Amino acid sequence: MALEMRERCERCETTVLALGDPARICSYECTFCVPCADAMHDVCPNCGGELVARPTRATVTA
Repeated sequence: MALEMRERCERCETTVLALGDPARICSYECTFCVPCADAMHDVCPNCGGELVARPTRATVTA
């Protein structure tokens, strides 16, 4: 099962999160930009879980 790489912050909904941009996620893949995650003290408002750095995905070249 692949990690869903969401493109928008779930809190401010305006920040576009490209695959290479830093973001924070919880174990349920809720996704937030770094400023929003910092404002929430790295606690997911949806599940109460810890927000951690989203892993990077290697770029696939054809």
